[in-house]
This record gives sequence, C-alpha cells and structure tokens, in this order.
Amino acid sequence: MTSPTPPTSYPDVEALVVDILKADSALSTATVAVSPPSGFDGTTATVLVNRRGGAWVGQLHVDQPLIELEVYGPSKHDALVLANSARRALLASTGNTYGTNQITEVDEEDGPRWLPDYLYSGANRYVGVYKVSMTVV
Repeated sequence: MTSPTPPTSYPDVEALVVDILKADSALSTATVAVSPPSGFDGTTATVLVNRRGGAWVGQLHVDQPLIELEVYGPSKHDALVLANSARRALLASTGNTYGTNQITEVDEEDGPRWLPDYLYSGANRYVGVYKVSMTVV
C-alpha cells in the first residue's frame, strides 16, 4: 500500500490560528498576529502565532504542525491570563471545519510557561506549544 502524496502546499495554519484566536471574545483586547506590530516592546497584550515544524501523516492525509503561541502582557499576571485564554480558544477548535480543512485534534505539547524574553527587556511572556492535527484536502 502506498501513502498518499503530500499536497504541494499546506493550508496557512498560522493564519487559521490567528483567525481562531481573533474570533474569541476573551482575546478581543489583544493584538493577535504572526509578527509583532510596529513599535512592539513586549509590554502590551499580544499573542504571536508561529508554526514551529510538525509532520505530514500520509495514510491519514493529516498535517500536524507544532504551533507556538508567544503571549505578552503589561504584567506577568496579565500575560498568564491572556495565555490561558489563547490556550482555551485553540484547544476548543477541535472538531471545527475551516474552509476545506478540519481540525481533528489539538494537543498541548508544552506550556504555557514563563519564559524571559531577551529581545524585549521589559516583556512579560508566556510560551506554549500545541500540535494541531488537521485534515488536508
């Protein structure tokens, strides 16, 4: 039996996760993006979404990207509250269909955990990593 050929391009899972998080009312006051906004110094309510690898599962026709959420806030407490809101919103996306793709499972791999940011000295940052399993059509 041969494995299905992987698609020539995957869905933009970063954009998909940004949309999922932006749609959640608990994150309405935060900036949610794949890149820091202009003038960003790590002290404002911000969730940065990045794909950090993952794997193609041919027999299942599933992409399993690792998604990192870098969450910043004006205080350590605010950053933790925002990180937990982002975590909850992403975990709740399991079973939902977006366009032609369905998120079949979201597993927490690491986090959220406090992680000092050496680029932004005044930053309050929590980081979490999630494996998002999604069908690819």
